[in-house]
Amino acid sequence: MLNRFPLWKYLMVVSVLLISALYALPNLYGEDPAVQITGSRGTEVQASTLDVVAENLKNNDIAYKSIAFENGSVLVRFNDTDAQISARDIINESLGKDYVVALNLAPLTPDWLTSIGAAPMKLGLDLRGGVHFLMEVDMDAAMSKLIGQQEESFRTDLREAKIRYRAIRDSGKDSVEVVLRNEEQLAEAKKVLSDAHRDMTFVESESNGQFKLIATFTEQRLQEIRNYAVEQNITIIRNRVNELGVAEPLVQRQGASRIVVELPGVQDTARAKEILGATATLEFREVDDKADLAAAASGRAPAGSEIKEDRNGRPVVLKKRIILGGASITDASSSADEYGRPQVNISLDSEGGSKMTAFSRKNIGKLMATVFTEYKDSGRRTPEGRVILSKTEEVINQATIQSALGRSFRITGIDSQAEAHNLALLLRAGALIAPISIVEERTIGPSMGQQNIDMGIQACIWGMVAVMIFTLVYYRGFGLVANLALMANLVLIIGVMSMIPGATMTLPGIAGIVLTVGMAVDANVLIFERIREELRDGRNPQQAIHQGYANAFSTIADANITTLITAIILFAVGTGAIKGFAVTLSIGILTSMFTAIVGTRCVINLVYGGKRVDKLSI
Repeated sequence: MLNRFPLWKYLMVVSVLLISALYALPNLYGEDPAVQITGSRGTEVQASTLDVVAENLKNNDIAYKSIAFENGSVLVRFNDTDAQISARDIINESLGKDYVVALNLAPLTPDWLTSIGAAPMKLGLDLRGGVHFLMEVDMDAAMSKLIGQQEESFRTDLREAKIRYRAIRDSGKDSVEVVLRNEEQLAEAKKVLSDAHRDMTFVESESNGQFKLIATFTEQRLQEIRNYAVEQNITIIRNRVNELGVAEPLVQRQGASRIVVELPGVQDTARAKEILGATATLEFREVDDKADLAAAASGRAPAGSEIKEDRNGRPVVLKKRIILGGASITDASSSADEYGRPQVNISLDSEGGSKMTAFSRKNIGKLMATVFTEYKDSGRRTPEGRVILSKTEEVINQATIQSALGRSFRITGIDSQAEAHNLALLLRAGALIAPISIVEERTIGPSMGQQNIDMGIQACIWGMVAVMIFTLVYYRGFGLVANLALMANLVLIIGVMSMIPGATMTLPGIAGIVLTVGMAVDANVLIFERIREELRDGRNPQQAIHQGYANAFSTIADANITTLITAIILFAVGTGAIKGFAVTLSIGILTSMFTAIVGTRCVINLVYGGKRVDKLSI
């Protein structure tokens, strides 16, 4: 019988609509302005911190909706943003630098929706507000680090070739200077080093009886180094932000040495700086056990060694040679040893594992130190406006090598479990190839984001009203069915966007929804016009409905598939706003095909199917 669906098709359509409506529902509840308090540099937030915060707010007559201790942090909800901002300043002052106090937006989603994984859509920077940073990679530091590695490599190559040299040092201008004893050694060294390092040019020189070999990187190699420093830092920053739970960050390159970072929903620039500016890494060094500690205390170190300080300010003499750097760390996790003391478990890549095995096998019974290095904003700038970074180094661990170490080992001597967790997190996300500084920061307030949301909603509503009036007037009863499908389509888009973990709604995304509103009704226009044609050709109403849907399907499919291909390409090659537009456009195409073809057919079949009909309201 024409125009009759089996029961399972009706149930499928109803189920899809109900599930979409259920997951779209959290978007109606809104969010509370909130302040979130977390620990910094290993400080743990205790339940007692909650009492301190509540007492301070009460003493300053700041009303709050609720305060709770959740997942190791304190979350305070407020009725308005004025109270939120005032509370942030007061809490910051009372708790001090050991805590991070960040502005936040806490969803009001009921527990019964949260229990099934329903949550509001993630909003982009232009809708929710957030922070925008323009960061610059310190290329001088990157080159200095590379030159240091090259010097060590030259020493190893010449030592293996049994060529004695006087000195190997940085000669400036991205080059390394090797000082040799005579002309014969100069020729031998040039042959050994040029064969091993084909990405460098070697120039001989003689001055005042000194035979020098100047090794300089080729321009192509220098460009590769700069590109590598920026691209690796982009990858590491993205990993670090993801590790720390900032939703849908935008991290992309701008120009030769700059990186743009946008963090939606983060209103506290100090918190964002802590996330991004934590340039931390580890180095493993051999302790110079033959050094005179009394001389070291006065600042004198033997040749080939240097003085660092441990956490208690005591001097530690270390060999300058770095056994292993943070770049070789592939994984890090925090745990406790058998006595409950915090530790960090380190895993190395194959090359790092080989180096560690070779060193430890030859130095059983000697001390190996773990040096923690961190770069921070010094608060000073160069005359050109660049941020000056201060470097902080401390020896966090000295351990006796008991046996040959492999690709996995552990470091101890850490003050707290929280600090072990933070250190593991930063190492797991990766050590930055070169320090970065923030040259521009901008905060987009939630009020501006709300204005964009209001304008986008208005555009969507007026677009839908205009389309719905047209279809209702022009197609009458069938137009009413198309309007129902249009509203169902909007619910489906919001539901799907809320369900997909990686989907973010942006202002261009709202434009994509408005566009799909027109495209959705376009499919129904094609179907209804085909039905009219069939009626004019003398078909009865039941045949006209059947043939109208059947004949229009191929045209609708062709048009939507070509648009979907374009949207996929936009998503693949685009960034930021273009991706947001492509996501909603792709989802809108799929949902509009479902509602226009399957959804409207269900309603029309329910109304007209299997009945004796003389006339259609179309």
